[in-house]
Amino acid sequence: MQFEGERPAPCCFQPKLEKRFMKVSDLINYLCTAFIIMWVVVAVVIFGTATIVVSFFDKKGILPHLVARSWGQSILFASRIHVAVKGFSNIDPDKPYIFMPNHMSNADIPVLLAHLKVQFRWLAKAELFRIPLFGFAMNRAGYISIDRSNRKSAFESLARAAQIIRNGRSVLIFPEGTRSRDQSVKAFKKGGFVLAVESGVPIVPVVIHGTWRIMSKNGLIIRPGNVTVEIMEPIETKDYSRQTKNDLLERVRGVIVENFEKGKAEP
Repeated sequence: MQFEGERPAPCCFQPKLEKRFMKVSDLINYLCTAFIIMWVVVAVVIFGTATIVVSFFDKKGILPHLVARSWGQSILFASRIHVAVKGFSNIDPDKPYIFMPNHMSNADIPVLLAHLKVQFRWLAKAELFRIPLFGFAMNRAGYISIDRSNRKSAFESLARAAQIIRNGRSVLIFPEGTRSRDQSVKAFKKGGFVLAVESGVPIVPVVIHGTWRIMSKNGLIIRPGNVTVEIMEPIETKDYSRQTKNDLLERVRGVIVENFEKGKAEP
C-alpha cells in the first residue's frame, strides 16, 4: 500500500539490469572492434598490394592515391563511420595547397583519405613507414616520411615536400605532430610553416569533428559515429617569411581552435 505523497520504492532489479545491459553493450563494442581490426589488416594486404602494383605504372602517384582512398572508404564502411564534408567549394582541386588538419584520432587518416577528394601527399611520421607492407605502400604512393628526432632528415623531408608542391601537388601534414589525449588542439610544430613560407602556397586549415569519440588516443574501443570535416578558406603565405612564420602558425591554429571549439559546443 502506498499513501498519498509517499515516493514509490525504487525497483531493486533496476541497477542489476543496467549493469547487465552495460556488460552486453561493452561485449558488442569489443567484438565490433576486433572485427574492424581484422578488416584493417586484411585491407592493408589487399589495398597495400594494389598500391604497390599500380605504382609501377604511374610514376606521378595518382593511381596509388586513388587506391589509398578506396582503402580509407573500406575502413569507414566497416567501422560504420559516416562523414559529412563542408566547405569544399573554398578550394580549387587543381591548385596545390598545404592542408593542415587537427589530429584527434587514428580515424582521422581514413576520414581524410576517403573524403578530402584532391590529389595530396601525406607528410607523416617515420614510424608509419616502418609498418610492414603498409609503410612500403605509403612510400610507393609518394607519401613522405618525416623523422622529427633527426633534424637533418626532417629538413630533407621538407625539401622533398617542397618539390612535390612545385610539381603541382598538394601536401597534407598534421601540425600537432601527434594525436590529442584530451580532445583539445595541441601546440603546433613549426616544420609545416617553414615549408609554407618557402613554397609560397596557401595553407588550408581543416577541422575534423567527431573522431575523438569514435576512437580516442587513450581508448581501445572503436565506436560507430558521425564525423564532420570542415575545409576552411585558404590562408595566403606569400606575405610571411621564416622570421614571421610564428605569426602564420598562430593565425592557422587560431582558425582551427575557434571552429573546433564551436563544433564541441554544438549538440
